[in-house]
Amino acid sequence: MRHTALVFLLLSTVALPAAERVATPIDNDSVKVLDVTVQPGEKTRLHEHKINRVMIYLDAGKQHFEWQGGKPTDIHWKAGQVLWSPAAGMHIAEITSKTPVRIIEVELKKPGGGKSPSAPAKDPLKVAPKNYKVEFENDQVRVVRVKFAPGETVPMHEHATNRVAVGLVDQDFRITTAEGVVQTPKRKAGEASWGTPVSHKEENLAKQPFELIMIDLKY
Repeated sequence: MRHTALVFLLLSTVALPAAERVATPIDNDSVKVLDVTVQPGEKTRLHEHKINRVMIYLDAGKQHFEWQGGKPTDIHWKAGQVLWSPAAGMHIAEITSKTPVRIIEVELKKPGGGKSPSAPAKDPLKVAPKNYKVEFENDQVRVVRVKFAPGETVPMHEHATNRVAVGLVDQDFRITTAEGVVQTPKRKAGEASWGTPVSHKEENLAKQPFELIMIDLKY
């Protein structure tokens, strides 16, 4: 489990003044996923976050925080970085970078339930360890960075819990389930998708590398 200044990784979404910059691609009983674009100098109202979140930063950026009853803080992140953002108190946030930033925010609606993200023998981290790398893990989630070379195939593996996936580049895949069902999803960079338990193999049909953030839910 890694905790690297994560307590400060907060972005206002409900408090953004321009609602058209917020989309909600997924909202179910487990998660609410927000796709947020924030402009340079944009400042939130005073607000708080009552539940934990996973933040996927599609663009590099910087942010300044004014905390009610606390000291100001600043954070910065790289494009493609994913970080843990625990629930926290009242604050105002402002983007201080010079260009707009797009962020995918995954709000976790349930406490950790202790479920294993994958069957031990078919865990993708064991089946294809060079493709699946854990970014961080706690009692609610296992967050994994997934990479495929052009034309690469990962053999049959199992996802034992629900999950959210966000591609960092465009996706062009062939996915074959254990039952022989073939799917060919094509998704744009930054598009969030919801996955349920499944066994399948995957092939990157694109001529460029593919990279994705997978959030395995433990409840």
